[in-house]
Amino acid sequence: MWNEFVANAKNATFLFHRDFMEYHQDRFDDFSLMVFDEKNKLKAILPANRVGNILYSHQGLTYGGIVFEKNHNPINTSNIIDSILVFLKEALFTTIFIKSIPIFYHKSNAAELDYFLFQKGATIENREMNLAIDLRKDWKLSKSKLKHFKKVQTKLDLVEEFDFNPFWSQVLTPRLFEKYDTKPVHTLDEILYLKEKFSTNIIQYSAYFEGEIVAGITIFKNDKVVKSQYGAITKVGEKLRALDFLFISLIEKYKNQDYFFFDMGTVLHNEGLLNQKIELGCDVFTNDHYSLKI
Repeated sequence: MWNEFVANAKNATFLFHRDFMEYHQDRFDDFSLMVFDEKNKLKAILPANRVGNILYSHQGLTYGGIVFEKNHNPINTSNIIDSILVFLKEALFTTIFIKSIPIFYHKSNAAELDYFLFQKGATIENREMNLAIDLRKDWKLSKSKLKHFKKVQTKLDLVEEFDFNPFWSQVLTPRLFEKYDTKPVHTLDEILYLKEKFSTNIIQYSAYFEGEIVAGITIFKNDKVVKSQYGAITKVGEKLRALDFLFISLIEKYKNQDYFFFDMGTVLHNEGLLNQKIELGCDVFTNDHYSLKI
């Protein structure tokens, strides 16, 4: 029932499928909710986990929030939120944190959630800058990036990988460790498991120079939106600007396939990264995180 609802919902992606949510179930105390009407019809879901007496939009997901049925009437939003709050109060929760899904993932606009959360006293705990390209509009690629792309276009090969190991072991993991002393959110085994479950949604693209992998981008594909979930580059790739080559190639590819948006993720306190994504043609969208006392 849950997965069928997600597949047809007004504002959901494959990240809310139980197979995606449960690959790391050992790390979170799942407390996802389902809201039914008086006729026992499922009207909304909330992917969530609990930490003590606090409920979070699932912390293992990039985004979350209340997910509504395909033909959800905004008038019913207030009652759905109230039913969730009543249930949580009876279960002795004190606070709920809601991490909303970026609006360009909505199959039809579900911004009514923000309005009714505000009406019920929710406060914005965090506002992220989410960088994305509207592929339906003219592409605002900077002249300098286009010029360099044309220079390296014949030197680099774009490859759709069926083996994630070269990117994970030779590019992503060592670069994250070297630059940030951290690891990818997904281990190689986890991304392989997710690829097996969502073969058409998760795609690995790599750039090769003289037979050597120099950059890669892992794509999460949802209906008419694609997201660069991971992107990394080797030192050789840096000199060739191979990551720009990949981004430009993939933006062009999905634009030609009539996708609506190319999501390049969030930027926090990094003007260089922000400028880089703007030069690739991104606009800034905001994504709010709410807290609400119960």
